[in-house]
Amino acid sequence: MRAHLQRAPQILELLKKKTVGLQHCKPTSSVCVLDSKDAAGSAPCAHSLDSIPGPTNWPLFGSLIEVIRNGGLKRQHETLIHFHKKFGKIFRMKLGSFESVHIGSPCLLEALYRKEGSYPERLEIKPWKAYRDMRDEAYGLLILEGRDWQRVRSAFQQKLMKPTEVMKLDGKINEVAADLIKRIGKVNGKMDALYFELNKWSFETICYVIYDKRFGLLQDSVSKEGMDFITAVKTMMSTFGTMMVTPVELHKTLNTKTWKDHTEAWDRIFSTAKHYIDKNLQKQSNGEADDFLSDIFHNGNLTKKELYAATTELQVGGVETTANSMLWVIFNLSRNPCAQGKLLKEIQDVVPAGQTPRAEHIKSMPYLKACLKESMRVSPSVPFTSRTLDKDTVLGDYTLPKGTVLMLNSQAIGVSEEYFDNGRQFRPERWLEEKSSINPFAHVPFGVGKRMCIGRRLAELQIQLGLCWILRDYKIVATDLEPVDSLHSGTLVPSRELPVAFVPR
Repeated sequence: MRAHLQRAPQILELLKKKTVGLQHCKPTSSVCVLDSKDAAGSAPCAHSLDSIPGPTNWPLFGSLIEVIRNGGLKRQHETLIHFHKKFGKIFRMKLGSFESVHIGSPCLLEALYRKEGSYPERLEIKPWKAYRDMRDEAYGLLILEGRDWQRVRSAFQQKLMKPTEVMKLDGKINEVAADLIKRIGKVNGKMDALYFELNKWSFETICYVIYDKRFGLLQDSVSKEGMDFITAVKTMMSTFGTMMVTPVELHKTLNTKTWKDHTEAWDRIFSTAKHYIDKNLQKQSNGEADDFLSDIFHNGNLTKKELYAATTELQVGGVETTANSMLWVIFNLSRNPCAQGKLLKEIQDVVPAGQTPRAEHIKSMPYLKACLKESMRVSPSVPFTSRTLDKDTVLGDYTLPKGTVLMLNSQAIGVSEEYFDNGRQFRPERWLEEKSSINPFAHVPFGVGKRMCIGRRLAELQIQLGLCWILRDYKIVATDLEPVDSLHSGTLVPSRELPVAFVPR
């Protein structure tokens, strides 16, 4: 370790002198120009994995000590931004037993995307796999790999990634949005637990889409089943992170509280999903009209276990991340009344008074789309995604061996002054006025390439229509202007209850 520390200044100096991908990515109007070796995928003088700079790697703990010193795992996203400023656009880090290489450059993301194979791999989510193996459940899209991943994704892709299919869901999305508006009115515009209310809105929507079932979560009398599911999702998300940096087998062997809570949460999630999937399939077998799940099951050649696993993971992702993204765009609009005013005018110009906003209307709302993109840039739901290299790969100055885990730090790129002027400022206009100068790989909130989030179009439409409903009836106001930090808990959550209120127009 001492030898590595002694070599660090020379390595950093070498990085400064080199005129290759890391420090000399030259953006053009549409793409990031790569050096020849990045484009070709070969670099005769590329350095090894061991020569990548990064924070001190202590025995057993790795860089965990420094992460804790900077606020702990709940503030790791800010620590990663700091590390990119300190070590450059690529650095290496180890947290306990978990080792990864961090990417913070559009050029490197593009290079990775262009070298992607047919079946790109994500980071292995060991706690999720341990639960599936213990309960003899199938893997879903977030943990499947190879041909099985492609087969299951293809079964869902037609319904979730084809714009014309997603647009057909706007009726169900609007029905739930109308209930959200009534809910806001019943609490006189001030929700004491806004995030939880948005989780209920998101859960109600995704279940209505998937199962054609309303749980009534936005009514005065809320079903225990739905509330238990939402609580289980939050518990699962808050516990798996610990087992990503400490051996999951140790937690399982010792039956730690973390493992027990994680397992019980998944039991609840799978139990609820299985119940409604079975009811859904039974309806179809009785001769009733085909619907979302039945089409996927019968046309995609899936086993029932695969349908359970993939649907469960889709539901988990649909509840938490969509609610989180809606929460942050509400907050950002509350702090930026001028942007909110522009957005309201666009909504009123496009959707005639008294009419329901539809998916077709969204096509004519560029500022609405810009507001959502800008919110996801400055306040992302997920600050980083992952890849596991399925072959030896050259990125920038380095040859990375097969099996290397890459963390794609989208938040670090999104707030960098190198790629966005006044990167911390919420300014939707940049997506309209400066669109041609923004590198497309500088904004990847849903990931990149073939493993991009499969629920992206549904989530965007849900949030966009939800904002139309809210802004037409309410002005979103900030009740104080004190800073609100974000904490990492699977997704980035506010450090306190958001200071926002909804004032009737």
